[in-house]
Order: sequence, then structure tokens, then C-alpha cells
Amino acid sequence: MKHDSQHPDSHTSDGINRRTLVAGAAGTGLGVAATLGAQFATEVRAQERAEEALPPLQTARVGFFGRRQAGVDTPPPAHASFIACDLNEELKAADIERLLRIITADAAQLTAGRAPVVDQEPELATIPAELTVTVGFGEKIFDLVNPAKKPGWLKPLTAFPQIDQLQEQWSHGDLLLQICSQDPLTLAHAQRMLLKDVRSFVTVRWVQSGFRNAYGSSQQGTTQRNLFGQVDGTINPTSQDETMDQFVWGSHEDLEPWEEGGTSLVIRRIHMNLDTWDQADRPAREDAVGRTLDTGAPLTGESEDDVADLSATTELGFPVIAPYAHIRRATAQNPVEHILRRPYNYDLPVSNASGFSDHGQTSGGVSNSGLIFCSYQADPLKQFVPVQKRLAELDMLNTWTVPIGSAVFALPAGCSESGFIGESLFS
Repeated sequence: MKHDSQHPDSHTSDGINRRTLVAGAAGTGLGVAATLGAQFATEVRAQERAEEALPPLQTARVGFFGRRQAGVDTPPPAHASFIACDLNEELKAADIERLLRIITADAAQLTAGRAPVVDQEPELATIPAELTVTVGFGEKIFDLVNPAKKPGWLKPLTAFPQIDQLQEQWSHGDLLLQICSQDPLTLAHAQRMLLKDVRSFVTVRWVQSGFRNAYGSSQQGTTQRNLFGQVDGTINPTSQDETMDQFVWGSHEDLEPWEEGGTSLVIRRIHMNLDTWDQADRPAREDAVGRTLDTGAPLTGESEDDVADLSATTELGFPVIAPYAHIRRATAQNPVEHILRRPYNYDLPVSNASGFSDHGQTSGGVSNSGLIFCSYQADPLKQFVPVQKRLAELDMLNTWTVPIGSAVFALPAGCSESGFIGESLFS
């Protein structure tokens, strides 16, 4: 009997059943697919393990683009540099637009862990370490580009004569660059790149460098301590509820942002006299602050987040929290008196250090230390100034502190990848 080569059960010339051949081929294909699948899965796992093995700051990026600038409601990294610049006299609006486009392009690259085109040390740009770059405007930028858009509050704060010893070297400015990162080398490189970008447009007026607790030294969300040892920044507005939107971005019914996605920054440089602070014992320090130093709890509470009972009295009828205590003076007196505090410490080397710095002095002694107090709010005149007036009039901490610098900036909205910071001024 002949075998029909077209019959599904027919055999090839070597006696192998055609169905068996097809099935074998299919099985081979499945085997190859399974092998490739297993290989792909292995490669994915290897890549994941490699990424897990990387130091965490190598992949810690904060996106630059968005409707709001990063560096405001972003958790503050350990290191910061605040650079105020003065515009060159001959600049026109077109020059400022070019300047802002250059800053935007390079800041976006640096925060992504990539080197800008003109970066001659690209290896220093590969660790973003939560780098953020935030741009602020003084009055002059508005005056040159779009005076009608200038916020009414954008002007130097009226001095507080009871406490201020303001110095020009730490005050004012036309353009602000706020650069923050967990890695001081990343920050230093970004700072140099951005200063090279702006040097043909501006002169640097002042640079203030500050620090907080090192990355990983405390639990995330822990309130930082200043050089007095006190917690600094308790009960801030937060993105976990509506308070950040209300008081920083201006969604509260009694506030209004100067532009959608914009806010303001007040920077106060506060000298802290650690020599005279050393003379105060712990009860005196806690009485001045109104909080315990170990936990940060108000003197009427047990934990840092407890609301202070300002009506509580001792057995003798005296207020538990004194009338001059910092916490009482800083407590909001109306619904909008809330600010976002994002302070940084400074501690500068002192050559030939010796002697003792007396009350009210801003030099001498063995340390030059203090606070770069950064306050973000929708309207400084409605939110920051009333609180600061009360502190200037009667705050026991004034015994050990002296404001020596003051500046106010408008922080514009963020931008898209096709735009640039401040583009609304040119509309």
C-alpha cells in the first residue's frame, strides 16, 4: 500500500510521522520561548538587584517640571545654598528671558542626574541626591519685564527696630537661586554650573549656605533642631491635608496667589549668640521657648504635635507658658497667620577665635552661628509680618538672637518641558 504524502498521518521518507514532526517543532518553539522568557525574567531580576544595590541617593530624583516649583513643599534635604544676584544695568526684557531659559534648561538636567551640554565635569552630575533648584524674583525683574504683574507685597520688609541689625551683605537681591541637595558635592557642582550660566547677566550679591541633619541620621519627617538644640518647624502646613494649598499656595478664602502655582519666600538671616545661650540653664531655655527641649512638646503637653494650652496656669495662678515665650508670640491670631518654615543652620569658621560675645553682639566669641530662616507663604504682609511684629515686641528668644539679613522674593509657578520658569511674565 502506497503512503499518501498529503495524508495527515503519513510518514516522511525517514519513517518519522509528520504529526510527530510538527508536534516536536512546536515543542521546540515552546522550549525556546520558555528559555527566552526565563532569560528575560533573570535579566529583569538582575537589573532590579543591581538597582537595589545602588546607593539610594544615586537614583533619588525630584522632578523639575510641573505646575509648581520643587523646593517649597518638597521635604528639605540636608544641604542648601541660597544665592541672591543683582541684574546688570544694561539688561532688557529679552535678556532676562534668555537668562531664565538657560537656568531652566540646565536646572532640569542637573536635577535629573544628567550633565548640561556645557558641563566640563559631567561625572559630578550623575548623583542627583534629591537636588532641587528653585528660582525667585525680586522687584527689578518685574519692573523690567512686566510691572503690572508685580505683587503688592514684593518689597523690602519694614525693619523691626527692636531687634534688627540688618546688613546689606545679607539682604535684598533681584534674582534668587535656591539649590538644595542631600549631597554637598552634588550641590557644589550644581551651584557652579548655574553661576556660570548667570555670570554674564548678573553679579552675585550674597551666598548663604546652610545644613540640617545628615541624610539617614533621623527618621523621615522628624522636625530638625537648630543650634540652640530646639526643634524648629513644628506644626507646619503639610501636603497631607489642605493646609499647604491654603497657606503656601493661596487657596484659602482670605488669600490669593500672585499667580497660580506661585508663592513667596522671606529669608531672614538670624545670628544666634551661643555664648550667652550657654549661660542659661535648661529650665530658663524651656521657659523662653515654651517647649521642652527633649521632645519639643509644649510645656502644657506631652508630645511635639500637642496643641499648646495658652490658658493653663500654675498652682500660683501664673501662666504655664509665659507671655514672652516664643511659642505664645508665634501662635496665629487670625486664620491666615500660618507659614511654612524650612530653616537651615549655618556655622561659619572663626579665625583667631577667643573671648566672649556679649548680649546684642553679632561677632566675637568662638562661633559665628545662626539660622537661615526661610518662610514660604502666599502673602508675606498678611501672614509673616504680623507674627514677626509680635516676636519683635516681646519674645524672650530675642535675648540670644539678632536678625542680620532680610530678603523677599516672589517664587513663580513651575513650567512644562517646553516652557521655562517665569514665562508668564512674558505673556
